[in-house]
Amino acid sequence: MAQVLEFKLPDLGEGLTEAEIVRWLVEVGDVVAIDQPVVEVETAKAMVEVPCPYGGVVTARFGEEGTELPVGAPLLTVAVGAPEGMETSGPVTPGPSGARNGSAPSGSSSPSSSSGSSATEYSGGSGNVLVGYGTGAPAGRRRRIRPDRLDRTPALSGALTVEVPVPETPVSAAPVSEAPGVPVPAASSTAAPGSVAPVSDGPVPVVSPLVRRLARQHDIDLRRLAGSGPEGLILRADVDCAIRRAEETEAASTRTAEAAAAPTGASPAAASPAASAAPAAERIPLRGVRGAVADKLSRSRTEIPDATCWVDADATELMAVRAAMNAATGPSAGPKVSVLALLARICTAALARFPELNSTVDTEAREIVRLPGVHLGFAAQTERGLVVPVVRDAHTRNAESIGAEIARLTELARTGKLSPAQLTGGTFTLNNYGVFGVDGSTPIINHPEAAMLGVGRIMPKPWVHQGELAVRQVVQLSLTFDHRVCDGETAGGFLRYVADCVEQPAVLLRTL
Repeated sequence: MAQVLEFKLPDLGEGLTEAEIVRWLVEVGDVVAIDQPVVEVETAKAMVEVPCPYGGVVTARFGEEGTELPVGAPLLTVAVGAPEGMETSGPVTPGPSGARNGSAPSGSSSPSSSSGSSATEYSGGSGNVLVGYGTGAPAGRRRRIRPDRLDRTPALSGALTVEVPVPETPVSAAPVSEAPGVPVPAASSTAAPGSVAPVSDGPVPVVSPLVRRLARQHDIDLRRLAGSGPEGLILRADVDCAIRRAEETEAASTRTAEAAAAPTGASPAAASPAASAAPAAERIPLRGVRGAVADKLSRSRTEIPDATCWVDADATELMAVRAAMNAATGPSAGPKVSVLALLARICTAALARFPELNSTVDTEAREIVRLPGVHLGFAAQTERGLVVPVVRDAHTRNAESIGAEIARLTELARTGKLSPAQLTGGTFTLNNYGVFGVDGSTPIINHPEAAMLGVGRIMPKPWVHQGELAVRQVVQLSLTFDHRVCDGETAGGFLRYVADCVEQPAVLLRTL
């Protein structure tokens, strides 16, 4: 007999609570193998292909491409264990409750009734463990999922269906509830999304901070909304409906006012172009990479008392050294070394002299935490937005090794295949905004780091060299630092050392 198992969006790690469906890799009716990728999702940090821990026939998919799902929400259902060669005898369709007719005796638990059970009750389960699901050791400590996120999943239950082989009667497959036996609220007792409720003086039934923030941004009074969630819980869908209704009301009021202001003798046909002349503003959701960047930069500006200092440096000698490195032949030849790799190596040498800038601030303990190793982040602009891959243990690498790692991570960033682990854990960031053709900038610190070095474009400029005016390759360097971890003397010393190494690369020989 076929057993229908539900696969939920797993915990993708790094504190991520949701993901957006970018592309389905399977269709309803497809046969999938254990650990076969079934969907490509985009988190706030990376694009991830999610493998399914079950093998069988896909019976339902939850959510279309572009839909945002919380961790723990159903992704798809898979019928496993059906005898081969059996003719189709009935459709598999989502039912109103978590039980499956004919799939288990009354009172038995569903395959996903407890954490991790869906992966262990089926003997053919995955042996490849992704964070948050799979087989093997008992599940570790899991984050608590916000109720409002899970309550959004029924809205996605308009899943596709497929017929699967069954021996006798049709099997009814529905999204499995987190706790079997808990009654599902009847449709008649749930308010329509965004409906108006009488104003109450009691607490507003909202769990999600995101819902509160969305309502606050659009001046929506949550006390006037009737929630469509369990026990009147206000969900994001309710706020979205209220926003749309407010926009429609405002647009109707605008049209009425324009019609009243039009000349009496004007015909409706003459007034119509004036009413539609002003185009509507485009609204772009802040989510995915752009949303994560917005949150991090806003937090940096809010929490960190930053200051910036800058200096112009003559990079002529550095460019000559790089050209000599890349032109070497014979035993001394090697991979090409980029300017960014040389600047990264200079940064690690400078951080060894000024470790105050390789630190972070523990605001709760009111302590400065100096970090033992340098994990160097570098800003990279991609089609999906700005990302900051991290070169691990940069203080142990030479310029050639750093350059090779930067090239590898840049390629992964370009194709959208960076993992969350490759985008987190940095202790200092190098930002080469010179590639955009600009000279200077005041970088925003990558929270929770303590400093960021910005590098402008290297270009020929008039410069006094050895007492004479000459055309030299000049670059502007800027350092933004957290004033809590050090004073201007330390920051100035760091920046001056970096500039000295740029102007006289032989200075680095002291640390080799």
